[in-house]
Amino acid sequence: MPISYEKLLNIFKKKGITSYSITKKDKILGQATWKKIHENGHIDTRTIEALCKYLHCQPGDIMEYIPDPPDNSDNQ
Repeated sequence: MPISYEKLLNIFKKKGITSYSITKKDKILGQATWKKIHENGHIDTRTIEALCKYLHCQPGDIMEYIPDPPDNSDNQ
């Protein structure tokens, strides 16, 4: 899970943004993308751009790189 959208989910919660408001009312995301964000899946850079424009923020405000833990299989 190298990219986490936990920051974005916290913004959604803080601002009261629901799946209905962002997918149906404002049409910023599709429902499949909404699901990918909740599962830390891959989303398109155009989607990141749209989210930043909608939320008036920078990419680092909505996502975070989390490195995978080191593979210790060689130490056994």
